[in-house]
Amino acid sequence: MATKPAEKGFSHKKVERNVTLLGALALLTVAIGGIVEIAPLFWIDNTVEKVEGMRPYTPLELAGRNIYMREGCYTCHSQMIRPFRDEVERYGHYSLAAESMYDHPFQWGSKRTGPDLARVGGRYSDEWHKAHLIDPRSVVPESIMPPYAFLADRDLDTGDMANHLTALYRVGVPYTKADIAKANDDLAAQVDPAAGLDLQKRYPKAQVRDFDGDPDRLTEMDALIAYLQMLGTLVDVEKAAPQERPSETEVAQ
Repeated sequence: MATKPAEKGFSHKKVERNVTLLGALALLTVAIGGIVEIAPLFWIDNTVEKVEGMRPYTPLELAGRNIYMREGCYTCHSQMIRPFRDEVERYGHYSLAAESMYDHPFQWGSKRTGPDLARVGGRYSDEWHKAHLIDPRSVVPESIMPPYAFLADRDLDTGDMANHLTALYRVGVPYTKADIAKANDDLAAQVDPAAGLDLQKRYPKAQVRDFDGDPDRLTEMDALIAYLQMLGTLVDVEKAAPQERPSETEVAQ
């Protein structure tokens, strides 16, 4: 009668039948992979190459970004243009890593119910944005976006923006002491051309004007439009990263 040969060496069957051993080996494998990917980051000065023109958000833009996140706009609009021909032709130059270097958290997104907004700044007038937010179908008939008319009726209440800028400074956003000290005053200064000169010196390319058509009030609509109008306008992308035409293989993929 033939006998079954004894198993030699390391047996997968033993591992698969021993939950504790399987878990330990899986943890070891993941740990090694994580160390290989993460450890090198501790020995390099910067993981994102800085580009000319990139600056932190103004307090009003930052307040608008907070409203953008509060209302869940990121769930339907991405802010990352991938380097594929169809995306570049529709939305503009592909996104650079440096353009998100001061975002906490970034707004890349993974779903596009609506168009990508990475370069929406300057594409439409303030009046268009206001009309679109009040009644999306008045300017885009096929839109399924809900209306945000209430933003025009709400005075902007941000709390102490100096604390907000201080928190961002502590995680690496290069706000100056002057930026932090003037944070609350800068909110109103950005909608008042007579008071916005100092703001523009500290925040290059900051757009100073009334955004919602009501110069007597500072509203949530002002803040959100100010944020949308600056997206993609700070960096000269053609100069920072010359665009290469994708190959036919890349297009096919």
